[in-house]
Amino acid sequence: MALFDGFDRRRLSASGTEMNFVIGGGGPPLLLLHGYPQTHAIWHLVAPGLAREFTVVAPDLRGYGDSGKPAGGPGHVNYTKRAQGALQVELMTALGFDRFFVAGHDRGARVAYRMALDWPERVSKLATLDIVPTIETWERLDGLRGLGAYHWFFLAQPHDLPERLIGADPDYFLDYTLASWSGSPQAFAPEAIEEYRRCFRDKATIHATCEDYRAGAGADVEHDAADRGRRRIACPMLVLWGGRKGFGPSDCLEVWKRWADDVRGAPIDSGHFLPEEAPAATERALREFFRP
Repeated sequence: MALFDGFDRRRLSASGTEMNFVIGGGGPPLLLLHGYPQTHAIWHLVAPGLAREFTVVAPDLRGYGDSGKPAGGPGHVNYTKRAQGALQVELMTALGFDRFFVAGHDRGARVAYRMALDWPERVSKLATLDIVPTIETWERLDGLRGLGAYHWFFLAQPHDLPERLIGADPDYFLDYTLASWSGSPQAFAPEAIEEYRRCFRDKATIHATCEDYRAGAGADVEHDAADRGRRRIACPMLVLWGGRKGFGPSDCLEVWKRWADDVRGAPIDSGHFLPEEAPAATERALREFFRP
């Protein structure tokens, strides 16, 4: 809680999963979704400023942090971005928010854009950080790009190959991942690193996050394929990506214009982890976009 001074920590059951989240501030509701291999703690430098104008809700995704970790189910269904999105809609409904803003980073951004496609009546504005749609990512993963994004292939391997290898030294794998994906590894607060390590040492977390990537190699691609060229993101959309060392390609904005009607965006001077590497610039961009 030292990372979110002034926020309330709560737990709420949604779709059979116990959800862990923090909530704080006042004003229009803004849902913040984290990515791999982190927790809601990625927003600890951005959320307090946003909470001056918005009611900020920052949960741990299903399978991550201190949220529930159910079995993946047939086809890893519980970890598809469609199922994760439905869970977030249920959470926001339980909190009394019929319409809300959503910003997501990494895997959370994949949940966020799926929510905008599947529940357009609920998402009034969308921001994605350092991604393009899942199907577009897979189609671009040639040999050289695959070396940089090896985890897409490794984490999606059948149970329990990645679980055993990561579980042998979870701190090393987590620290290596954070350092190799960032433009400035020193940007991570020690207390945030310890929080990520604490959660990632849980074998159930390692398994659930692999299930996330297994869904990302199967059903998530199928859902994108069914929507591409047929359904578009109707709400205003902000696209941010790491300009120094991120996963968003140089034509990130142009890619999203094929998926959404109202798109704007720009690179942030950071690596992959925008909210921690460049919190001031990230907060400013989000605040200006979501401000009524």
